Amino acid sequence: MTYLFCEISAAQDTKGSSKNFSKHETRHLSEHKNIARCARFSPDGRFVATGSADTSIKLFEISKIKQMMLSDARDGPVRPVIRTFYDHIQPINDLDFHPQNTVLISGAKDHTIKFFDFSKATAKKAFRVIQDTHNVRSVSFHPSGDFLLAGTDHQIAHLYDVNTFQCYLSANVPEIGMNGAINQVRYSSTGGMYVTASKDGAIRLWDGVTANCIRSIVGAHGTAESTSATFTKDQRFVLSCGKDSSIKLWEVGSGRLVKQYVGATHTQLRCQAVFNETEEFVISIDEPSNEIIIWDALTAEKVARWPSNHNGAPRWIEHSPVEAAFISCGTDRSVRFWKDTR
Repeated sequence: MTYLFCEISAAQDTKGSSKNFSKHETRHLSEHKNIARCARFSPDGRFVATGSADTSIKLFEISKIKQMMLSDARDGPVRPVIRTFYDHIQPINDLDFHPQNTVLISGAKDHTIKFFDFSKATAKKAFRVIQDTHNVRSVSFHPSGDFLLAGTDHQIAHLYDVNTFQCYLSANVPEIGMNGAINQVRYSSTGGMYVTASKDGAIRLWDGVTANCIRSIVGAHGTAESTSATFTKDQRFVLSCGKDSSIKLWEVGSGRLVKQYVGATHTQLRCQAVFNETEEFVISIDEPSNEIIIWDALTAEKVARWPSNHNGAPRWIEHSPVEAAFISCGTDRSVRFWKDTR
């Protein structure tokens, strides 16, 4: 729903106009042997993958998850995990799916990006590996599938050609704080831009073709880390989250702060703030209460807060791109699926 924010300035004064976020049911799907650190849906919403501190990756098929959630599954237990990959030697930080092919990539603390072909039922290991120079904290495929970005402990995102593995770095680097390690990097929907959320508290916008920095929003989250950043589908806004317990919506063209979503505390974990599939709502975590908080994206009013059902606050939340469903991952090692009850 790309028109949502077009009337955002006119809608700022509206009160009590928030929509209702439909009730969701949740189900424990699986458990890693250690902390479940990250999750990612495939672009078509048919699969979701989770990565863990136990160095494993689990791949789930959404149709099997839904089958499992039906109480009258007569044919015995349904197993939604269709692949488990073991090829890293240190915890996994992030995952992404190739936009066209049955390929999943993972970035890990062992300085590698690994490529897994999930069309092969017996494959447990990566078929390609990029050896980076740093801890790979975040990965993002270009929408063409020909390039990928790696956000690492280095201050500049590493841009890789998927076919040659050649690495490119930006030539015009803005002033970056002492700890400019990148917590998250994400392409826009067309690949024309990418955004980085850094440990120095900044959000930076980059040209997807030249890799030049277009805009630095320094201190986007004060002196606290910026932990996540993602574009709206129309590429006009960026939603960011930080360890200052704020979630902010920025206008890409001007760098102006448009909205702030308050009332959730997150100071410890690498917290995410995400849109739902229609971009009508923003979803994140309140660490002290161990709750999932939902805001109306337009009015910034809080519309729901639900117990996370994790033992301890979730580390990661990821929404399906195509339907009212999301994943939460926890320090309690568990993976939970949430879907609306309509």
